[in-house]
This record gives sequence, C-alpha cells and structure tokens, in this order.
Amino acid sequence: MRPPPRSSTRRAGSKPFLLEGLNAESGEWEAVAAGRRYGELQAAVQLANRSGALNEIEYSEFAQMMQSFAENAGAMTELPDMLEVTARAKELDGFASEHDAQLTVTLRANGVAWSPGYLQQMAARHGFVPGAVSGRLVLPSSEQHAPPLLMLTFDARAALSDEPELAALREAMLSLDVPQTPEAVEPFAAWQQAAHQLADDMGATLVDDQGHAVTLHAFNAIGHELGQMYRALEARDLSAGSATARRLFS
Repeated sequence: MRPPPRSSTRRAGSKPFLLEGLNAESGEWEAVAAGRRYGELQAAVQLANRSGALNEIEYSEFAQMMQSFAENAGAMTELPDMLEVTARAKELDGFASEHDAQLTVTLRANGVAWSPGYLQQMAARHGFVPGAVSGRLVLPSSEQHAPPLLMLTFDARAALSDEPELAALREAMLSLDVPQTPEAVEPFAAWQQAAHQLADDMGATLVDDQGHAVTLHAFNAIGHELGQMYRALEARDLSAGSATARRLFS
C-alpha cells in the first residue's frame, strides 16, 4: 500500500491510518471526500510510533474497518499478510528505539527560587512563548506548522497555583526532540546556547538527570553522538524533521 499524501484523524488502536481515492475525473490520488467519484481506494496504517510497533490486534482492527468500508462501497479489499506486516513493524520499531533521542538538561537554581512569572520573563528574552499546556514554554520553529524547536518545562502546579507569584521553582528542564527537527536548522547548537544563556540569566547550574553538572566536554560528546544518529536516520530515509520521521517519532 502506498502511503497517502494527506492525513486524517482515523486510528487503529494507537496507530493512525490514511485513506485516499483515485479521483475518476482528475486521475489524481486525494483524501476521500463526500460527493466525489473514485475508481480505486487505498489505505495505509502506520507501522510504528513511540507507542510501539503495530501489533496483531491493531492490524486486525484496521483490516476489519477496511473490510467494512469496502463492503459499504461495493468494493473488494486486498490486504497484506498480517504476520509479514507485524514483522516489518517490529523491525522498524527496533530501529526507532535505537535511534530516538530527546535531549534534556535541567536548570537548577543556585540561590533564590524562581516564580513562574520570573521564569517566563527570562525565557521570553530568548524567544520562548507559552505552550498549549501549563508549565510549558516553547521556542517556535521558523517552519510553519512545525513542532517547536525547543521546550522549557517546569512544575505545572506552580503555574496553576491560585497565587503563582508566591510559588517557588528551583528547577526547569530544557529539551530538544531530535527526530522532529531538521539538522539544517542546527537545533543542537540552539539547545546548547539557550541552556547557557538561561542559566546565566537566572543564576542556575546545568545538570544532567543524575544531578551532575554538564560540562563543555559533555556537550561536545553529545554533539558527536548526535552526528552519528543523523547519518543513521538519513540512511534509512528518515532524516530528522522529515514528515516520515515526525510520524515515526510521534
């Protein structure tokens, strides 16, 4: 099945699937819409995402929906073998698990704790804006409709407090979702620069998930490993920031 170029909200378990038709007038494949005539229909289900590989239950759900749709449309279905599909899904999921990377560094207050308002004010100096969820600030991508370049998160309870100006924050986490952002925009450099600038502005120390200070040597080592991961993704036609990578690592 060739993946359709346009998306929909349909899902089989935790996996989205796409449906399109061959327009009888234009001869072009397009998202299925009411009031149009199609000579053929085709569907594709996502083999893997961050929820895991497409399993037999999800594939069966997808197959049943396609069979029902075909019967209602007076058509016949041709579905690939379930075991072959789920085997491909497991292989892809294994690759994704080995090449997924979400870089995080924690900013830990050296002295006085921060209020949510103060943290937002400092982050705004570097282009961060409030996210869709409380306790989250994002650095928007220059690409329209793309995921944010960076994310700064803190305790949402402080943001939702009745008196947020009295809430005390001692940590915030700066993260970069590597597969979601093109290498060409240099997201690693942006992540590293933002981390140092925010730490300087707010009087914070950069620490890893073990509580150890993150040194320049540590940043350089991360950058080297990141370059290897970019090459591995490219070799699999899953370049970071591409539509396929964003679907897989979602």
